This record gives sequence, structure tokens and C-alpha cells, in this order.
Amino acid sequence: MEHAQEREACLEQTQKYHVKRPIYNQELLQGQLHRRERTPQTFRQRIAHSCRCSSKKAKSHLYSFLPILKWLPRYPVKEYLLGDIISGISTGVMQLPQGLAYALLAAVPPVFGLYSSFYPVFLYTFFGTSKHISIGTFAVISMMVGGVAVRVVPDEVVSVDLNSTNVTDLFAARDAERVQVAVTLALLSGIIQLCLGLLRFGFVAIYLTEPLVRGFTTAAAVHVFTSQLKYLLGVKTNRYSGPLSVIYSIAAVISEITTTNIASLIVGLTCIVMLLIGKEINLRFKKQLPVPIPMEIIVVIIGTGVSAGMNLTDSYGVDVVGNIPQGLRAPKVPEIQLIPTIFVDAVAIAIVGFSMAVSMAKIFALKHGYTIDGNQELIALGICNSVGSFFQSFTITCSMSRSLVQESTGGKTQIAGTLSSIMVLLVIVAIGYLFEPLPQTVLAAIVMVNLKGMFKQFGDIAHFWRISKIELVTFVASLLLGLDYGLLTAVTFAMITIIYRTQSPQYRILGQIPDTDIYCDVEEYEEVGVRFSSESHLIMLFFSWQTGVDPCVILAARKKAQKRHARAIKKANEPKKKAVLKLVSSTTNDVEAGVKHEIANDELPVNGKFTSVDDSVQDRSPDELEYFVEPKTNVHSLILDFTPVNFVDSVGAKTLKSIIKEYKEVGVCVYIAGCNGPVMNELTRLNFFENTVTRDLLFHSIHDAVLACHVKDASASQTALDL
Repeated sequence: MEHAQEREACLEQTQKYHVKRPIYNQELLQGQLHRRERTPQTFRQRIAHSCRCSSKKAKSHLYSFLPILKWLPRYPVKEYLLGDIISGISTGVMQLPQGLAYALLAAVPPVFGLYSSFYPVFLYTFFGTSKHISIGTFAVISMMVGGVAVRVVPDEVVSVDLNSTNVTDLFAARDAERVQVAVTLALLSGIIQLCLGLLRFGFVAIYLTEPLVRGFTTAAAVHVFTSQLKYLLGVKTNRYSGPLSVIYSIAAVISEITTTNIASLIVGLTCIVMLLIGKEINLRFKKQLPVPIPMEIIVVIIGTGVSAGMNLTDSYGVDVVGNIPQGLRAPKVPEIQLIPTIFVDAVAIAIVGFSMAVSMAKIFALKHGYTIDGNQELIALGICNSVGSFFQSFTITCSMSRSLVQESTGGKTQIAGTLSSIMVLLVIVAIGYLFEPLPQTVLAAIVMVNLKGMFKQFGDIAHFWRISKIELVTFVASLLLGLDYGLLTAVTFAMITIIYRTQSPQYRILGQIPDTDIYCDVEEYEEVGVRFSSESHLIMLFFSWQTGVDPCVILAARKKAQKRHARAIKKANEPKKKAVLKLVSSTTNDVEAGVKHEIANDELPVNGKFTSVDDSVQDRSPDELEYFVEPKTNVHSLILDFTPVNFVDSVGAKTLKSIIKEYKEVGVCVYIAGCNGPVMNELTRLNFFENTVTRDLLFHSIHDAVLACHVKDASASQTALDL
């Protein structure tokens, strides 16, 4: 009682509004409005307009394609240059070790990771729209590239001829073939991204939702981690790709665990501890440190020095990076004949790479108050990958860890990325040979520690399981089937889920909140109910086309009753059968209403069940029989809420028209409320409004339709009384 009083007091204190206007149906409303006159253009005119070029339009297109022309002339040197220099150096010292490390993931020699950290990063400065993301090698994309390279050029190619020729030459030949696969994959994925960008397909990233990307990247982290175990332990195993590759990799490492290189393991674990300590210091003292401590380059320098000083390769058999050619390579056309073999993989890599880049770019753009162009980002990535492939770089995208460093160290524009690429260039052309003694276990340690953020996403699986099962499905599929087939499975599952939801809508009976024009689910709130009155029968409001009145059953019952009536008149001297036809209507969603036939000493099916009448039914006169021949319903109007409908096709329009006609034949008027403009135009185009179906049946809101039904029913009742 107290709760009800408090609620009434709260309602009295709330602001109220009163509107006095006519009851609008669509025809009345359109009659009071004046449409703007628009001259439709022909197809030729539209083509001519799109091909017309002015100096202003050409300048706009040029600035859109080359964003650097827009922001570089306005670059505030005094305010931005120092921050960009510090950020570029900080990002560059991360770019170098990660480029070397992620090349191992891509199954190519480390120097190609340096190439991939220079050419694409430099090109992005001219074509990219994000000021803060760091383009270059990334663990997930590198792992996907490596999976394709290993599948096309497996380790078994070397093991077959291991005794027939020089082992070094065999491994060099295998690596050269894998490089060709990787660069061809970069060319193809770049062309796909470029085409999608030119065709304005930047919206494709929305289909890779956050739960799907999280599940995919978490599974990718497991793949990456298992692939680095052999480098950490210093064991010799084949690399696997495809379904169950994680299980095969772990089984191979375990089978060779007795051959673990202790020196390699000690160096790797030491580097992991140093990197974790460095990351923790950077995190805890983030505000006190002017720039993050570059632990990765420190570990690389220390590891290289220790390896060279102690001669770990010859003394302990530790695998090292090996030959790093000095200088840049001449451009070379990728092997086009590989395209049919890797096309599907290129599509997956192109979409995942773009999704990673644009998601990070949007985060920084929102934080710093500027906008990015998704289509231009596709074009930029496409140019970076396709052009870079001619210079022996593999597929790249945005790196999360480097982007955070670039932004947190004061980076303001793409100049920071340019400076980081120049640092990598100096290493390639001048001092790259100094890193030849670098142990591969150090690079494995760098890769593993950089997976820390992805492994934290394991904690989100329980959260997303409650709100969306797609993350767990993506994780399991990508983990067991491989990253390519796992992503395809996840996208397919997401599409099936969407189709299932659209084909299995939820129906609601709407009722009016007393003294308002608001309608809610009658089963959800106590105050909401379907209203009755002495003059007006039940008005049912439905979310969709599921009603408690089946006109087919009613019409069939009417015809059957008329035939029985005709036979009864002919046999006036015979015992008369009594026919009582009642319409059983239901306000629940799962009960289909029908006509209930009650005929003495007879049975008829009603809603799939046979019903009979007691022998006590009294005989009725022919006049009474005339009344019962016409089935009666307690529903005179149905209102369909079209507010959530955003599209209707020819089949839907035809079905809706037949529903309106069928219900009209049994005395039930069907009205449509809340139909938006595009749906209205589509119905007009499909010739929906003709003959019996007019615009009078469409109302601006549910309340307009309800009031119109009440007025119509009251008028009909008054006419009946007058008669």
C-alpha cells in the first residue's frame, strides 16, 4: 500500500504534457503535408554527374587519397615535433626486435621482418588517416602468414632429402620458397584491401564484432605461444598448420623434451623475467617515467652481446638469427602462380588485418577528438601491403603494443611512425650484421611476453558467455581448426545466429498503460492490460502477424453451417439439428483460435481436436439458426505494430495484403501502425494500396489506431441501436 502511494506521489511530481490533435491515419496526415518537389535523375544524368570533375572536386579527391597533403602544411612544428621525435624513437626501438621476432612467426628469415617494419610503415605516413596507430608486424597476422607458408611449403620437403645434399642449402631453399609464399600473400591481401577501399566497403569491419575478435585473438595467442616453445627450449621439431595444429605442436615438443638445450632455455627464461619486470615497472611508474623503458631492445642488445662473447652457437649449440644481409633488396615481382592456392587465406588475412587496424584507430580518434575514414584506411593498408610485397615484406597491420607506446610517449601525427621506420632503415643498411649472433630464444621470449595482453582476455570469456556465445565458439573453433578455418567457422556461426533470430521473432501482445498513449507487453507489467468496455470488444495489439483469429477456419465453418442450414430447411418435417457456432479467440501467442462447432450427435475438428456437445442442447427455431450461421468473434480489430519493420519485399507485401483481405471477410479490420517512410515507399512501389487496401488502414502511431478503432466501433454500435 505504501509502495503504491509513493508511486502515485512520484507520478504527480513528474512533468506532464497535453496534446490535442486529430486522429491521424496516413492518408489524412499526407493530405495536410506538402512534399518537397524533387526531379528524379535518369541513369545517364547520374553517370554524367558522377563523372563530372571540377577543380574543387579534384582537390577533395586528392586530399582524400593523400591525407598527408592536408595535414602536413598545417603541421605545428613547435608544438608537435619534439613529441613526435620522442615517440618515433621509442616506437622504433620496439619495432626492431618485434620485426625480428615476428618473422619467426611468419616462417621467414628475420631480415624480412625488418623489411616489413620499414616499407609499409613509411608508406602509411602518406595514405593513412590515423595519427597514433603503429603499422608494422603483428603477432596474429604473422601467425596466419606463417600457417599458410608452412602449409604450402611444409618441413617435410626438407626431411625427405635430408641425406641427399647439403642441409644448409636445403633449409635456404625452403626458406626462399616460404618467402615467396609470404610476399605473394601480402600482394594478394593488399589488392583485396585496396579494392574493398575503392568500392567503399569499409563497413565490413562491423561483421567482426568485439566478442568474435576477442575469441579469435585469444586463440591466436595460444597458437603463437605453442609455436614459440621449440625456440624457447631449443628443440628441433616440424611446424604444423591447419586443424589440430596446436595439439600436434605440443605433442612434437613433448616428444623431443629430452633434447632440450639447457643454455637456450636459461637464456630464454632470463629474458622473459627481464621483460616482465620491465613491463611491470613501465605500468606502475607510468606517470613518473618520461618515456617507457625499452626493455625489448635492451634484452636484444644484452642477448646479442652475451651470445657473441660466450660463443653460444659453437659452445652450447644455441640457435641464432644468422645471416642478415646488409642493405635493401631490389624490387621483385611476387610469384603470381601461387594466387589460386592462397586466395581464401588472403581474404581472411585482409579482413582481419583491416579490422585490427581500424578498431585501434577508432579508439585513438575518439580519445583525441578527430575522425578517421574507414575506406581510406583500407586503401592505405592495401597500398602498404601490395607495394611492400615487391620489396619482400609480408602482410602487416596495426600493432596494439606499439600503438599504445607511440600514443603514450607523446606522438601527435604520422611523423612518429616515419621516424620509427627510419630507425629500422638505419639498422638494415648499416648495423644489421651486429644482430646475427642474437639467439632465437630471445626473440621467442619477446613474442611470448607480448602475448600477455591477449592472455588476459581469458578472463573475459566467462563474461561474454553470459551475453554472447560467439566468443567461446570463435575461440574453440580457431584453437582446434586453425586460425583460417576457425575464423570462417565463427563468421558462419554468427550469420546463422542472425538468420535464426530474424526467422524466430518474439511476439508480444501490447496493452495500454492507463491514461497514456504508451503500449507495453501485457505479460511484463501488472499495470498494463488489454482493455474491455461494454460498447467495445477486445482490441489486440500485436508485434507481428500472430493473432488469435484464424479467418480460414471461420470461413470454412461458415460455409459448412450454411450448407447444414440449407439442408435443414429442405427437411423441415424432419428432426432439426441444432447448430451453434462459436468463435474461440485467444489472447495468448501459442494458441491458434478457431471456430468451435457444436452440433447435436455430431463431432467436428476444432484446432486439431474433436469436440462434441451434450445431448441436452435444446432445439432451436429457423430464425435462431439464421443467427448462428454467421460465426461471431469478440475481436473486431487487429493492429500490427510496424515500428521495428525496416524492410518489406514483394512476398511480404503480398502476404500482408492477403491477411488484410481474409480478416476483412470475417468482419475483422486489420490496421498498421508506426510504418516508417522507406517501408511506406516500398509498399507504394509494390502496388500495395489498391482496391480494398487503402492508406486509411495506416496510422502514424499505435494510439491513433486504437482511438480510431474505438470511434469506429462506437459508431457501429450506435447505428445498430438506431436500427
